[in-house]
Amino acid sequence: MTAHPFPDDHRPNPDDHRPHPDDHLYGLPDAPPGRGPNPYDELGALAGAGPLEDFLHEDGPQDGPDGPPYEEPDEAWAPPDHRRGSRRRRRRLAGLPFATKAAVLAVTLAAFLTLADRWALLYAEHKASRTLEDQLHLTAAPEVEIGGFPFLTQLADDRLDSVRVTVPDVAADRVSLAKVSATATRVRLDGDGPTAVRGVNIPELRGEVLLSFDDLSRELGSSQVTFTGHGRDRVRARGTLPVAGHDLGLRADARIQRDGTRGISTHIDGMRLDIGDLATYRPGSRASEGLHLTPRSAARLAGRTARARALLSVPSVVRGLGVPDTVVREALRDDTELASLTGSRTFVRQAMRLNLLDLATAHPELLERLGLDPALLDGLSRLTRPVLVDRLSLGFRLPHPADGQIRLRDVRVERDGIRVDVIGTGLSVGR
Repeated sequence: MTAHPFPDDHRPNPDDHRPHPDDHLYGLPDAPPGRGPNPYDELGALAGAGPLEDFLHEDGPQDGPDGPPYEEPDEAWAPPDHRRGSRRRRRRLAGLPFATKAAVLAVTLAAFLTLADRWALLYAEHKASRTLEDQLHLTAAPEVEIGGFPFLTQLADDRLDSVRVTVPDVAADRVSLAKVSATATRVRLDGDGPTAVRGVNIPELRGEVLLSFDDLSRELGSSQVTFTGHGRDRVRARGTLPVAGHDLGLRADARIQRDGTRGISTHIDGMRLDIGDLATYRPGSRASEGLHLTPRSAARLAGRTARARALLSVPSVVRGLGVPDTVVREALRDDTELASLTGSRTFVRQAMRLNLLDLATAHPELLERLGLDPALLDGLSRLTRPVLVDRLSLGFRLPHPADGQIRLRDVRVERDGIRVDVIGTGLSVGR
């Protein structure tokens, strides 16, 4: 026998007309009194108004009675209307207040005028730069900056508030000026517009001139002498100087000072050339100048008997040393006496006072015994003080203008070079 799907205690009873406690959960109508619920009516109620039918027919295409589902016809294609955005913008601008539209127009006009003013300024600066380069025969075009705003109103009034000119690498006598910069104020233009300026009148000009130490080292010392600042008015020169195939150590001190109203000069002192540790040459005619043995070289004579005998065998040397003849004769006969004489402090000091250039003509062989090259001595004799001063001179003079005047206001030594302040009045350019 087949088991019934319902247990005995839950098997439906057709004669039982009482409502089931769970019928309200499924939306079933209450059974009429006197008869039991019809299961087919219950299924129909679920299918007619339940959520399943709503899901199946929601937003879906509806089938027609005789054909496929109905579809909405497509709209006809039309080109895009780009004028809609402009019309919308015009409508937005039309809605702005008059004051706002006037402000926008004023700002736009001011921007165009400013742009035109800057273009005219750039053209004028370029034109002035080329003109100065041609008239002053410069190696590079100067940098011109015209101050004041707006520029066009100044040009219409034939005036400029200020003009700054910077010129690099200007030749001045034996040296080159690293930079010349000047600012002119209240400049008056002589011409008919920006393209027909015939001349410029400069009532007042203030400028600055830089004489670079790097340029001095390259031009005067052939990259072997270095110039450095030492105090407000002094410059030191250190390096080597070639003489007769020998590189001699150079030391010199220069004092910078004004020379009139348009130039600077250098007074050089403490100048000397070192021939190793053997001798030192100081150009000049005083007793302390000339070619002299160094303290170390004079002291070494005590241990070099041949050199000491060579010096003491020359009467002029003996007289210069101030040694009595009897002492010299005894020293030449006995090496012990010779060493005692040349090793004394008095002899070393006296030997350092000898000017070896005085012995070069009469006793060239003596200088060779001391280790000095005769060709070097000949080169030193021609290297007089004026020649060395001219090689190390840092002076220059400002140009004399055709109209007006330029004069020095201050000269000072700084870390990078010699800086000179200048002032000019009543100047004219271009006429």
